[in-house]
Amino acid sequence: MRHGKTHNHLGRTSSHRKAMLSNMAGSLIMHKRITTTHAKAKELRKYLEPLITKAKDDSTHSRRIAFSYLKSKEAVKELFGPVAQKVADRPGGYTRILKLMNRKGDNAEMSIIELVDFNEAMLAEKATKAAKKTTRRSRKTTKKEEGTEETSTENTEA
Repeated sequence: MRHGKTHNHLGRTSSHRKAMLSNMAGSLIMHKRITTTHAKAKELRKYLEPLITKAKDDSTHSRRIAFSYLKSKEAVKELFGPVAQKVADRPGGYTRILKLMNRKGDNAEMSIIELVDFNEAMLAEKATKAAKKTTRRSRKTTKKEEGTEETSTENTEA
């Protein structure tokens, strides 16, 4: 039975799991993208997204909470600086998980987890798609044809 099983324990003790997620979260904030197993990436998302939401409110209390999770002054500074500014208008979904090939040694599913607003390649691609949205239509009827259409409709009315 799965009563009360809210997260994946990842085959580790509680203290090891917390330390690992803290280190991974700090690395993700500093580097904006990390490669890890798919199970760890899914757990990291649950660990990090509430912290990013707290970073939107830059108060002493939220900084202390973030530091208790991350245990790194540099990561907290980065989280409340550039990361919080980029995600200020986003209502959630700050991370993206992209699946990769399986790892060669043990066939583990590998993934890239990244901060959504920091992927420059996807942002540039999105901007070009938005620029290409102009619709070009050719005129189906010329002025000469419009004149003949008007006369034909006048004849049917009379």
